[in-house]
Amino acid sequence: MSQIIRRTIFDACIFAYIIVFLLIAVQRPDSDHLIEQMSGYLLIISALGIIGALLSLFLRAKSVTTLGDIIYMPAYLRPSIPGPLPLYRTFWGVELLMTLVATFVLGWFITDINPLRLLEADAISSALRLFGEVASPDWSILPKATIKIIESIFIAFMATALSTPIAFVLSFLSARNIMGKTWLGTVICACLRIGFNLSRSIEPILWAIIFSVWVSFGPFAGMLALMVHSIASLAKQYSEIVEGVSDGPIEGIEATGAGAIQVVWFAVVPQVVLPYISYTIYRWDTNLRMATILGFVGGGGIGTLLMEYQGQSRWPQVGTIIVVMAFVVWLMDAFSSHVRSAVK
Repeated sequence: MSQIIRRTIFDACIFAYIIVFLLIAVQRPDSDHLIEQMSGYLLIISALGIIGALLSLFLRAKSVTTLGDIIYMPAYLRPSIPGPLPLYRTFWGVELLMTLVATFVLGWFITDINPLRLLEADAISSALRLFGEVASPDWSILPKATIKIIESIFIAFMATALSTPIAFVLSFLSARNIMGKTWLGTVICACLRIGFNLSRSIEPILWAIIFSVWVSFGPFAGMLALMVHSIASLAKQYSEIVEGVSDGPIEGIEATGAGAIQVVWFAVVPQVVLPYISYTIYRWDTNLRMATILGFVGGGGIGTLLMEYQGQSRWPQVGTIIVVMAFVVWLMDAFSSHVRSAVK
């Protein structure tokens, strides 16, 4: 029943999305008009959603496979498809193609893409001048940049090191196959997942602003920002790994009368430890790149220098920082590849 509900809701949303796209494509309203008529558009979208839900139920009764079936319904519940047909000859395929085309076209207009701007003479001249200055690094700031990139490395490392054990524990509490066996576990799992989504929706740069006000500007604020974001991201990734483990070892350990913690430790952990290591190293690499941006809001690290020189339009110094950052990222990538191959 839950699959049918999710399938119906998904198809209703797709139907409303495509029709609203057609309306926008025909009317071409500007942003001010959309804001003024927001309540009216919401009513239209709601009505289209209801129509889409009814249409989805009607198509299901006629054994027509929709995109919602492909995504949510188990294989044994999907209506049979007579032979391997190309996408454009299936209902769900046409639905998918229309959704992709609508999204691409809508994205083209929303982002105001205009390739002709790239060919304007003044724009090309300015870009070449900027690239020329960036490509001529000022090596006199190399010692300062080195100190700051080391600071960024340790900001990223401490954020990853402190977030990993917390995310490790929370990942099991937010895995459906571990917590979904009781109503209390289901509630805990749902609450944690909602919390993770809320935390991940706040970008690290916003967390850095919050912590810069809380604990003052500096690397500590940047580390806290990355740690909070890393806990949510790692816990979500870890929990998805836990949900993908084989049930055989779990059932075998449970058959011996082992408790819940013993089942997790002896049946689940051995299956997830290697992917955990890989994701953790990748997160450190990601945090290092994020730490560069946090300097713009007082999060410390080499981003502080980047903000200073970029604000003064001192592009040769910016070029030096880019070279230093690229070198360190290359080292991190080589290190993570070596570790991943070593732990396999």
